[in-house]
Amino acid sequence: MRASKFLVIGAGQFGAAIASKLADRGSEVYAFDNNEEKIETIKDDVALAVTLDSTDKKTLRAQQVDTVDAVVVAIGKNFEAVILTTVHLMELGAKRIIVRASGPQQIKILQALGVEEILTPEFEVATVVAEKLINPSVLSSLQLPDDHEIAEIKAPANVIGRTIGDIDLPHKYELSLITIKREFEGDVVDGEKQMEQHVMGVPTHDMKIETTDTLVVFGLMRNVTKFIEINT
Repeated sequence: MRASKFLVIGAGQFGAAIASKLADRGSEVYAFDNNEEKIETIKDDVALAVTLDSTDKKTLRAQQVDTVDAVVVAIGKNFEAVILTTVHLMELGAKRIIVRASGPQQIKILQALGVEEILTPEFEVATVVAEKLINPSVLSSLQLPDDHEIAEIKAPANVIGRTIGDIDLPHKYELSLITIKREFEGDVVDGEKQMEQHVMGVPTHDMKIETTDTLVVFGLMRNVTKFIEINT
């Protein structure tokens, strides 16, 4: 399996931390910033670090941004640059765009542009962001000492319809299944039936995994990744 390729635009404290974490996890990481000093600081930690203006569409096109797995727009204070960069990335066909926002107003503007993945540095930790980028199936994770984590995972395609006993997480993957979150039909609001997520308690061996299930597991990061890769 090839290493994932990621582009981080904005090499400030937040962007540099994400880039470094992704590189530490074995990804091929490119970092862009219009500040040469920031690029000099991060250049030894990533595969490629370039000083450029990401608001210039021609410059971005020359960097083939459509060939990477995901782009993180981590520009800090200049929200106009965030918007211009994001729009250019959309027009240039970037596969996946994750954008930094500061505050609810910026979030609303980005959502209006059609951005589906938005980061808020006040609540996001670089390690968690890196995990989400490498494993989109990981909805959230709590990092613990010694490379352990508690992760919420969208049920991979190859485990749907199988029982927990058949999947055998402890022996095959060295993971513990803490619980399952499952969606159920709720009340009708404005003519549309709402979906509600409920915790299924302590899982039993004969419980079958359903399409909308979220698995809450505990174990080493590498084993969580292994489980997702084998069963996706």
